[in-house]
Amino acid sequence: MGRCWFNGVFVLGLVVFFYGVNGYPIEDLVVRLPGQPKVDFRQFAGYVNVDKKAGRSLFYYFVEAEGDADKKPLTLWLNGGPGCSSIGGGAFTELGPFFPRGDGRGLRRNHKSWNKASNLLFIESPAGVGWSYSNATSDYTTGDAKTAMDMHVFLMGWYDKFPEFKSRDLFLTGESYAGHYIPQLANVLLDHNKQSTSFKFKIKGLAIGNPLLNLDKDVSATYEFFWSHGMISDEVGLTIMNECDFEDYTFNGSHNISSSCNEAIGVANQVVGDYINNYDVILDVCYPSIVQQELRLRKMATKISVGVDVCLTYERRFYLNLPSVQKALHANRTGLPYSWTMCSNLLDYSETDGNINILPILKKIIQHHIPIWIFSGDQDSVVPLLGSRTLVRELANDLNFKITVPYAAWFHKGQVGGWVTEYGNKLTFATVRGAAHMVPYSSPARALALFRSFVSGKRLPITTSPSIDD
Repeated sequence: MGRCWFNGVFVLGLVVFFYGVNGYPIEDLVVRLPGQPKVDFRQFAGYVNVDKKAGRSLFYYFVEAEGDADKKPLTLWLNGGPGCSSIGGGAFTELGPFFPRGDGRGLRRNHKSWNKASNLLFIESPAGVGWSYSNATSDYTTGDAKTAMDMHVFLMGWYDKFPEFKSRDLFLTGESYAGHYIPQLANVLLDHNKQSTSFKFKIKGLAIGNPLLNLDKDVSATYEFFWSHGMISDEVGLTIMNECDFEDYTFNGSHNISSSCNEAIGVANQVVGDYINNYDVILDVCYPSIVQQELRLRKMATKISVGVDVCLTYERRFYLNLPSVQKALHANRTGLPYSWTMCSNLLDYSETDGNINILPILKKIIQHHIPIWIFSGDQDSVVPLLGSRTLVRELANDLNFKITVPYAAWFHKGQVGGWVTEYGNKLTFATVRGAAHMVPYSSPARALALFRSFVSGKRLPITTSPSIDD
């Protein structure tokens, strides 16, 4: 008994020596997640208070880069929704170092994790998402502006926990409704830099996948995608394209359009149906009743479609609700009276904010000489490349940018990774071939190749030479 106590003290002393002296918060160190494979990089997780009076705190998960972490940048990743978890999405489904196993009780390595190229920071934002919370329920009525301001406060507090990253390059990334989150956060951080006489954020670039940027174009592109992919008939598709005016379409789905247009939209939605994953139209769907039964029985589920575990979302929820997992992550410190879910049921998020045109904000960011990459999985019908590509071209025209890289295929390991074009050396649009709305989840190798190019400031390769990096 005494010997074990001595060994524990000795190990704790080593932990303090190695982790305490470099300014990292030892209380946030994740020693090991349940069922986690051994790795040679560190993980941290915990809370940063953004409003002590209201008791409002945001939860984060930070993963060091794999190899030479002290020489690599910091990348922030946000999922969208609005109101969906970056821990469940980005960290444990897409680009983090681990995925839940099929039994929902352990983890397997993600060998295409983005921490091969950067340190990664995932945040559950705003309060009310995942394990982020507030003691004032009024805080759950929120919107884009408040979310961006809280994220600014969070980052200032997080840098106090990890001061060495104050001088590190910062990349802001995300997907979907992060098309709102990331540009508006960047705008707030740029305002901070303008006013601050001391610390300034070293923003080096924005990269957003399948982003909501302008509802008018993004919604109409969905039905054009259905038609171009043979998912709806010519008659329905042409009716929508010829008779529907989406300029007054709003985020909550209300609109002032003709009855013939409305009828055609209804037919299109019915034909596509519930048996297609709109976020990835070539992926099989998961049947929840089957996978939930498998998880209860602790059986290893086999649900692979085109190399992707289509029931990973259910395995993820099961794993993140294990008490041992929450304890290891220092999560749920207040004993929230509800289970962790991917997307929040608590938030009353502004419906009008979804109607904001983000292009003017992107223009301001580029005018600060910060490069922006918009990338699109080409199998996503929710925010299709057809709309994003058009919006990027409109932004380029507004900036008077000329084409510096004509639209062409880019390559990874001798195969077409997608297509890419560049405007004015600061604005890039790229597709990822065969990828879905969640690009790193559905096309991990190509997504990592794209991310490596982005953080290294290099263009995507437009030759067939095999990539050196995996």
